[in-house]
Amino acid sequence: MGVQVQRRLFTVEEYHRMAEAGILSEDDRVELIEGELVAMSPIGSRHAACVKRLVRLLDRAVGERAIVSAQDPIRLGAHSEPQPDVALLRYRPDFYASAHPGPEDILLIVEVAETSADYDRSVKIPLYARHGIPEAWLVDLLEERIEIYRHPTPQGYRSLHIAHRGETVRPTALPDLELSVDEILG
Repeated sequence: MGVQVQRRLFTVEEYHRMAEAGILSEDDRVELIEGELVAMSPIGSRHAACVKRLVRLLDRAVGERAIVSAQDPIRLGAHSEPQPDVALLRYRPDFYASAHPGPEDILLIVEVAETSADYDRSVKIPLYARHGIPEAWLVDLLEERIEIYRHPTPQGYRSLHIAHRGETVRPTALPDLELSVDEILG
């Protein structure tokens, strides 16, 4: 007979108190996913360059219509505060100074993966769907493609489109914004 292990899940408030108490520092690369502290993958230079390209492309294209957020926390319920690589947020004059953006504020989330594609695909993308994020992109640097997830349900996204080099992608929330897969991948 196996031993039953009781896991202790944390809330977002407890996660914040750990940082305030110095248990977690800004140098700790962790995020809260479904109540568990998860170590984030190290950021390689190709990953970092892709995030910078996305921020520049999106920022130029959206202007004042939205806010481009890079590797900042978003709040998804009481037990999750991931830090997606890029989030396109509804414009707010306070730039979310009063609280981290929640699902209702998010137009698009982009995760860039060099070594974490399987984790992002099996954990983070379904998490975004469960919280009603309308669209999530997974930029898979190894496969050189962008997976576009749309139509969230509690069981996951109902729609998946894969875009390859030579194609363009458009966020549903801003359909006039067209980005080249080649520009994003570099």
